[in-house]
Amino acid sequence: MSQDFLWQLSVWAFPVLVAIVFHEVAHGWVAYRLGDPTAAIMGRLTLNPISHIDIVGTVLLPALLIWAGGPVFGYAKPVPVNFDNLRDPRRDMVRVALAGPGANIILALLSLILVKVILMTGSAATGTVSSYLWYMGLTSVRINVMLAVFNVMPVPPLDGGRVLVGLLPEPQASQVARIEPFGLIIVVALLMTGALTYTLVPIMDFVIWFLAVIVGVV
Repeated sequence: MSQDFLWQLSVWAFPVLVAIVFHEVAHGWVAYRLGDPTAAIMGRLTLNPISHIDIVGTVLLPALLIWAGGPVFGYAKPVPVNFDNLRDPRRDMVRVALAGPGANIILALLSLILVKVILMTGSAATGTVSSYLWYMGLTSVRINVMLAVFNVMPVPPLDGGRVLVGLLPEPQASQVARIEPFGLIIVVALLMTGALTYTLVPIMDFVIWFLAVIVGVV
């Protein structure tokens, strides 16, 4: 392995792991607060990454994307949620679904604050620990915004699809829910044709700019 790949892997690995673990734990925590203890019973309300790692989505896929030089993302084992246990299943399904992307936006904001502090101290010189953290902070911003934007796509079983099902009246909600078995096929097809990248990248760039304005980085 080249030194450049190992450096990229070290910069990307921690932010990817934190982003996907917090995303899943947020789903489970909000579900627990709204009446569903499934994730807690199964030991998934923990920040211990071992409980959430999916070998393909958490390890192999991000490493392959880093090696290929493409956009990097991944996924963890989905936290189990029994929507029937929620106090108001349709309303609370929306809250549970938004919790994951919401956690990623919060992490992106915290990462931007780290970047701002390093810039304010003038310690982002190449080769220093602060420089390494600066790069990692910028990487974390992009990873978390990417996960948030990707997951709010209105395609079941993505979070945005569940939000759409929770908000639409019947019978439209049931019609959208029936797409779920084919949702990942649709997403892969959009990715392979380039339509997904063409659509999501401008949205990601806008969200990053907006968050940077909030923090005062730009």
